[in-house]
Amino acid sequence: MKKICYYDNKNIISEKLKTLREQKGLSQSNLAAKLQTMNVNIDQQMISKIEKNKRQVTDYELACICKCLSVTPNDLLNFSELKFE
Repeated sequence: MKKICYYDNKNIISEKLKTLREQKGLSQSNLAAKLQTMNVNIDQQMISKIEKNKRQVTDYELACICKCLSVTPNDLLNFSELKFE
């Protein structure tokens, strides 16, 4: 299976996820536990990899992360940082 990257990035929510998670007073473990109650198979290490831009995020993971943080997908997606050439 080919690895999908965009300018060496695996996702575009990494920085915003960390910022919003910390603003909500959640640890990576807390967020992972909330996601697990939504039947999303994710643990603290996976949250860490997402925040370090070393793991892709699926659409359902994004939706559930947004629900856990009470934000919209647009709050997490950093479209302004994308490079179009």
